Amino acid sequence: MTTRVPQERRRRRPTRSGLLLSEDLIVETALRLIGEHGPEALSVRRLGTALGCDPSALYRYFRGTDDLVLAIADRIIGDAMAGFAPGGDWVADLREMAVRVRAGYLAHPRAAAFASYRVTRRQNEIRAVETGVSLLLSAGFEPVQATRLYLTFIDTVLSHAAMDAAFQALPPQQREADRRAWHQVYQQLDAASHPALTTVRQALHTMGDSSFEEAVDLLLEALAARAASGTAGRSRPGSAG
Repeated sequence: MTTRVPQERRRRRPTRSGLLLSEDLIVETALRLIGEHGPEALSVRRLGTALGCDPSALYRYFRGTDDLVLAIADRIIGDAMAGFAPGGDWVADLREMAVRVRAGYLAHPRAAAFASYRVTRRQNEIRAVETGVSLLLSAGFEPVQATRLYLTFIDTVLSHAAMDAAFQALPPQQREADRRAWHQVYQQLDAASHPALTTVRQALHTMGDSSFEEAVDLLLEALAARAASGTAGRSRPGSAG
């Protein structure tokens, strides 16, 4: 897909199949194709076929493939955050944000591979960042801290969400083989050469589970402790601001 400046981006025209072409419809179709065939399905030709329109019509809505990727990433954020309203407890609100973001990526595991690390510069992402930073400011963190700590928070959430989504996108037999390894291979290790793993042998099956909740809770506990210690309102030694 080459780069062109879109014209009349909002103009809606019916496709050959009678559908009204729009940004939302294109994004929905792209997500469906990616879910069915993987990221390689994201091409102007395949989209045009699926939508029943001339591929060149897509340029009226997106400058190119990358522009569409950003819209897909923003759509996932928007779906995940739909209906979210902070309830007054900043720790609980950040936890809910984290859970929602992970659920959003798990709903589209094949798209998560290229969506989780992009900056969409679109409204859904902007609203999410506004909300997250606002919650940390409400906890008493100064602007520089709130910004950096939100980055730490969201990077942790997105990293785990992307990893969990990548695992979910594996073929079922591969997922099962990975889970089975903790029950079989790791249970047969020699005690003399692997004393630590032998000591925790009965708990090793949990290594096949996601560590998302534990990671988020550890981070939120650290943030809450820092806020309660009175250091939230001043810069740490060596930090800017």
